[in-house]
Amino acid sequence: MPELIISGPDGRLEARYHHETAIDSPIALILHPHPQFGGTMNNQIVYHLYYTFVERGFSVLRFNFRGVGRSQGYFDNGPGELADAASALDWLQLQNPNSRSCWIAGVSFGTWIAMQLLMRRPEIAGFICVAPPANLYDYTFLAPCPTSGLLINGDKDRVVPSNSVAELAAKTKIQKGIKIEHTIVAGANHFFQDKIEELTQIVGAYVDRRMGEIDKARKEKNSRTKGAVGRPPHRSEGPQG
Repeated sequence: MPELIISGPDGRLEARYHHETAIDSPIALILHPHPQFGGTMNNQIVYHLYYTFVERGFSVLRFNFRGVGRSQGYFDNGPGELADAASALDWLQLQNPNSRSCWIAGVSFGTWIAMQLLMRRPEIAGFICVAPPANLYDYTFLAPCPTSGLLINGDKDRVVPSNSVAELAAKTKIQKGIKIEHTIVAGANHFFQDKIEELTQIVGAYVDRRMGEIDKARKEKNSRTKGAVGRPPHRSEGPQG
């Protein structure tokens, strides 16, 4: 997996990228935990989420926020990191202009950034939030949440209690037809120590199911569109003057 440097709003951003050969491959952007608490794109959860999407035929990008690793700039406590994520998504979409679906995933602090980006980018069709710190950050900007997704946390998490994530899932306003699912992994702490495999199995099953639904809806829409184009225009019958 080659090292990659992409242009960010405050200088270069260090990244890793997997490019899928299928011209319409879906894309996924993975955001890492808090930079000031050791969060990087090489975090174990980020790494395994990355490959969970790779294994499903996605073109996938993960990167270091500003000030982390070889990425330039300084920690900005949210606004700058959001700008970094937007630039990374722009780059990912530029590489995959015919992608049939766009996803975003985040871990801890990365979920807070991911969901803000979600509200600004209507093309995002699905999200994965691992250990979203709803007890530490305000997620009320999700009003309403425009996309279905999965919240997942461990019941032994001392940083993000399960009840705060459950409350986030229950209280977040959603658009019609949108569903936010919440899964708790028994025995998992904030870092999913010894539970990474179970985490990726849950995420993988969710992505598989949702992509099946998304692809089915897309095909039905295309079929309806082709049918409408192929029908002759309606002519009213009656006496001709």
